Amino acid sequence: MLRPLQQVILARGDEVSWFLEGKEVDGAFLKPSETQLLSIDDVKAWRPDAVFVPGNVVPSFIPGVKVGVFHGFNAGKMNHKGREDHFEIRDCFDLYCTQGPATTLPFIRLAEKFGTFKVAETGWPTLDPMFTDNVDNPYKRDGDNRPTILFCSTFSRSLSCAPVVFEQIKAMSLQGDWRWLVQFHPKMSKEIVERYKSLENENLTFVETDNVLPLLQAADVMLCDTSSILIMFLLQGKPVVTFNNHTQRTHLVNVEQLEDIQPALEKVLTRPPELMAEIEQYCDEIHPYRDGYSSERVLAATDKLIENGIADLKPKPLNLLRHFKMRRKLGYWKW
Repeated sequence: MLRPLQQVILARGDEVSWFLEGKEVDGAFLKPSETQLLSIDDVKAWRPDAVFVPGNVVPSFIPGVKVGVFHGFNAGKMNHKGREDHFEIRDCFDLYCTQGPATTLPFIRLAEKFGTFKVAETGWPTLDPMFTDNVDNPYKRDGDNRPTILFCSTFSRSLSCAPVVFEQIKAMSLQGDWRWLVQFHPKMSKEIVERYKSLENENLTFVETDNVLPLLQAADVMLCDTSSILIMFLLQGKPVVTFNNHTQRTHLVNVEQLEDIQPALEKVLTRPPELMAEIEQYCDEIHPYRDGYSSERVLAATDKLIENGIADLKPKPLNLLRHFKMRRKLGYWKW
């Protein structure tokens, strides 16, 4: 997720180190050339000028300006306070780098309200390779000109369509008219994963990867439910069929009956002009930057913040409980 930023930082002669926290982050994915800081003491000794965070919080006792770059798009999910989680201010960041007008404007209003952070619309660095990488794609098959369908599903049991559409996908994959790629979030139930692995045949491939961008590039159409990965797919100007997605969005083709899935896929493969126009309008609001230079814009905004300082920002609320929880989680009690 942060490697496009790392690439640009290193290219201009600066240094990068990684600090990983939480059970959901696997250090085994780091490359031998990537430096990992193993403790908060290591981080403080390294003295970063800026800390780029794809999560929701970052400790105040880590040096450097704190830059929020988000771990996905706003999927409209509500937190326990009944507020959209994407716009929850947790008093941790000095700068939010937003993805497009749909999120920029709400964050600007929040910045005016709180006065503790700045906002810059930059686009999402994670997507830079999707718009710039032209290397051989491992998910494309030379000589096979059949349409490729990518099936993704959220891991949430209450929202996932994976258990429901299993037999339908099995039947469609055996028809052989299309190539199927199937990929799930790492949190997906192991039982569901194993069921879909059992479907593998010459027409269907189950993929386990930490880099979904080549999959998105390889497919012509996506079948999904409510997973926010569908937004990333749409940004390529490609259509998405959803099953039981209740957002009522005109840039999606939603079906609620199993027998309607195949006709919907057949329809969107023709790229109806009205649907494609709706997709384009939606993408302009969500993420209009399709030049592959969002990382450069994030760094430019960060450089500006470091150069100008944060003295004009209001002090952040102490929020002692949140910071106590972060210290307890990290096992760090030095001051």
